[in-house]
Amino acid sequence: MNDAAKAHAAWLAQVREEAIEPELPICDAHHHLWLDEGHTGWPYTLEDLHADTGSGHNVVHTVFLECGAEYRTDGAAHLRPVGETEFVAAAAQASATSPGAEIAAIMGSADLIDDRLDEVLDAHEAAGQGRFRGVRYIVAQDDYKPLSMSTRPGVMGDDRYLRGVRRLGERGLTYDAMCYFHQVPEFTAVARACPDVTIVANHLMGPVGVGPYKGRRSEVLAQWRPHMAELATCPNVFLKLGGIGMPMYGLRWDRQEVPPTSAELAAPWQDEIRFCIDRFGPDRCLFESNFPVDKRGCSYVVLWNAFKRIAATSSPEEKRDLFHNSAARAYRVPLVS
Repeated sequence: MNDAAKAHAAWLAQVREEAIEPELPICDAHHHLWLDEGHTGWPYTLEDLHADTGSGHNVVHTVFLECGAEYRTDGAAHLRPVGETEFVAAAAQASATSPGAEIAAIMGSADLIDDRLDEVLDAHEAAGQGRFRGVRYIVAQDDYKPLSMSTRPGVMGDDRYLRGVRRLGERGLTYDAMCYFHQVPEFTAVARACPDVTIVANHLMGPVGVGPYKGRRSEVLAQWRPHMAELATCPNVFLKLGGIGMPMYGLRWDRQEVPPTSAELAAPWQDEIRFCIDRFGPDRCLFESNFPVDKRGCSYVVLWNAFKRIAATSSPEEKRDLFHNSAARAYRVPLVS
């Protein structure tokens, strides 16, 4: 653990909670692993993941999402992302043979526009040891440069991109994506153009609160809500409920002297997340930790307690979907009863 990680752990330790509904099975639908400083300033290994997933909640399965970790350093450039799947597959195998949550699914990286997409997908499937489930290809773009990802601007209007998304569906693979709130109508058009593809929309689809959107949360959410209601009419789209600890969403938990409690974390998101559950249905909504990115704002126990507070009025069957089975269906992981 480097100095940054130690300092952050000490900050998080100021707030301690017991897990709410500790027996409720969870499939953490979105987390990362990396050996370098990654996106947070410290490594996040299988040992770190197990420390978090084993801290009080009943996390049975997890889903790894691509994050640019451990790419191959030689060979054909289009195949270098397969190194990440190799790295995570080894961690997943270790997770299955040791106490703690099992990494049951791997979402890798591939350029959906590349004509060699099938070659890359074949390589991921070979490397994934039965756990490769599809590709995340982020389409988030904004005029505010710090928010723009590496994806080509205007990619959602590119026929090659749509062909790549459809190819995932033809192969029985899942497509994960993230965009920002003002791009959701464009993404809805993509979902409608690819009705046979299982699509998982990430992190509440980007109601950002930094840069030009700082201090404009009410305005952003007023635009985001009808866009999300329209996206929910696409039956092939699942929605990840999470990202609420990220600094980019404008609620700078990471700058507080003391981190938030689960009640404090839930309060500003309760209405928005319940709105999404009502529109998409519990069978197409899945909670996610987005760790360690969201760890910048809160601890693992606090985050899942916040989700459980938000879902408190849901029935037992609805909770099984929200916390485990919707993710299991999206990523072909064993269901719980």
